[in-house]
Order: sequence, then structure tokens, then C-alpha cells
Amino acid sequence: MSTIIYPSPIFGPVHSRRLGISLGINLLPSDGKVCTFNCIYCECGFNEDHRPSLPMPTREEVATGLEEKLCQMVADGQLPDVLTFAGNGEPTCHPHFAEIIGDTIRLRDKYCPKAKVSVLSNATMIHRQAVHDALMRVDNNIQKLDTIDPIYINKVDRPNGNYDVNKIIERMKAFNGHLIIQTMFMRGDGVDNTGEEYVAPWLEAVKAIKPQQVMIYTIDRETPAQGLLKATHEQLDAIRDRVIAAGIPCTASY
Repeated sequence: MSTIIYPSPIFGPVHSRRLGISLGINLLPSDGKVCTFNCIYCECGFNEDHRPSLPMPTREEVATGLEEKLCQMVADGQLPDVLTFAGNGEPTCHPHFAEIIGDTIRLRDKYCPKAKVSVLSNATMIHRQAVHDALMRVDNNIQKLDTIDPIYINKVDRPNGNYDVNKIIERMKAFNGHLIIQTMFMRGDGVDNTGEEYVAPWLEAVKAIKPQQVMIYTIDRETPAQGLLKATHEQLDAIRDRVIAAGIPCTASY
């Protein structure tokens, strides 16, 4: 099993299937994983296999590292398309997430004003007002919603603590359309959310949330759980077309 543990606080740039040339911002420790989910498909592996010994980077370390990297990219003539909060777990877990978003927007405006600021999140912290307000400031507020079926969520996303998908949906509605829904579709190992019994209620939830966009995708790298399979092009295309037919822009990544 091969997993990816990202450097911290800055990594890349990398080419993102969905976002373009992406400079990564990792608010989690550089030697392990900190996440409120423990997804069976996570490229960083299972939480229990990658317990960190180092602390999260400080707000100052993030700002300094980002500014140094952006200066280098400006000098090289290679500006990023996007500054992406991702990495070894859930970025909104950082106690100074909101302040770091403010620093990042300031540095973006100074060095690469055309770049978008994106956050990849599993939505478990959006009940925190400071997190909600910070996410309202970013260009791409990308929130995960793999399904609305609690059994599937507990088997695949495996959230820590109490996770009520109906409350998550209500909190997503509170963004008033300023969010992008991201959903992983896959098959195998006793899980499959590509069928009508999963897609139809998920689509109804998406329509109720009214996001600015939906991104659907499937497995692209090795997963910690064995036996998982990609959703087919045909399956993703069919789901994408149903979202578009509902009046919501949607992209599919294979």
C-alpha cells in the first residue's frame, strides 16, 4: 500500500485534475495525518497508520512559507492558477484557520491576483462561525458530500464523533450558494454509491443546497482499503448530466 504524506506548510505546485496548477497549503503536521474523517479511499492512508509527532504549522510559518514560495514562482514566471488548502487531513481543524485564510488572500492579492483560493474540506467544521465566515471569503469553497446515506457514510467516510448528514446539509445551505459540492463515486469491496438508490437522494440534497457547482470524481491513486474500483466514465457522465439538467454546473473527473 502506497500513501502520500505531504510536506507542510507549502507543497507543490501540482497539477490538479479539477483546479489546474495548484500550490498546496497543508495546515496539518508534515509527518502524519489529522482528519475528522478516516476515508477508506484517502490517498494519505488511514489515520491510525500515520499518527503525527510534529505540531501543526503556526500561522506565522504558513504565511512566511507561502510568501517565500510565491516570490520564487513570480521570479520563475510560473504563477499558480489556485492556492489550495489540502494536504494531510482536514484544513479547517487548524485553530487559526480563519486568520490564515486572511493572510493567504492578502498574499494572493500581492503576488498572484488572478489565482483563486480554494479549500478542500469534508464539511465537519462548518458549524463553527469563524470557519463559515472564512470560507465565505475564498473563491472555491469545496465541501464533501459523498452520499446522504448514513450507513454508507459510516462505512466509507468513517467520521470521528457525531456526524449528522442532515445537519451538514442545512449548514451547507447557509452558504447561500457560495460553495462547490465534491463527491467521490466508486465501487467495490461491498460499497457502491453509483446506483439509483444513492444517486437520486444525493441529487435531491444537491438541488436543495443550490451550490454554484458540483465536482464529481472517482479514485485516481492507490487507496488504503483494497478492492476499490473506479466508477466508469459512463456512470460519471450519467450522474454529471443529471446535475446539469437540474440547472447546476457539474464536472466529472475520471
